[in-house]
Formats: sequence, structure tokens, C-alpha cells
Amino acid sequence: MVVNESAENYLETILILSKSRPVVRSVDIAEEMGFKKSSVSVAMKNLREKKHITVTREGFIYLTDSGRQIAEMIYERHELLSKWLTRLGVDPAIAARDACRMEHVISPESFAAIKEHVRQFGETQK
Repeated sequence: MVVNESAENYLETILILSKSRPVVRSVDIAEEMGFKKSSVSVAMKNLREKKHITVTREGFIYLTDSGRQIAEMIYERHELLSKWLTRLGVDPAIAARDACRMEHVISPESFAAIKEHVRQFGETQK
């Protein structure tokens, strides 16, 4: 399932917002991402056409199974890469920015290797 970086960012944002809000709307996404509502509307139309989200008549946005799968993958990558870089001594703000770029381009194999390394490193630190 190939999705571009922009779509991944929107899906991840919807996932994050849905964890703290009962419903997610385009205006919430625009506010969170710092984008114009018109830009978000175009992106939501594209995500809806690709069946990654559904939008109710009231404008509430929900992830479909495929959208949730992509969002959770990107979110997991972001969280792990941010923590890993921070543990390596990178400033947390820089680590978060770098993780945001890395999460979209890293191969599943490389991410799995980093994830395993972090898991093993964490166990040896206990």
C-alpha cells in the first residue's frame, strides 16, 4: 500500500487527534498542522477517494482500517525514532523533526532492525 508522505502525515495527525478528542474535523487538522482549511479539504477528499478515511455528513473524520494501519505504522516509527535519537543525545526538538522526515523513507527492514536494537538496548539498561 503506497501512500505519499503528505497523506501519511494527515493520517498520522487524524490518529493523534482521535486519541484526545471525541471527533476529528477538518478544522482540527488544519489547526494542528498549521495548514489552511482549504488545503486540508483537498487532502481529505483524496484520502476519502482512496478509502483511507470516511467523513460523516456532520464533517466528522474517521480512519478506515487501511487508514488506521498506515497511521499506526507512521506513528510507531515516529515515536521509536524520536526516542532513539534522544537517547543518542540528540536534542528532543531536533530528534522529533528528524524522526518526522525519517519515518516516511525508512524501509521496513531497517526500521525492524532499529526496533530490535532499541528493544535489546532497553533490556540491557534495566
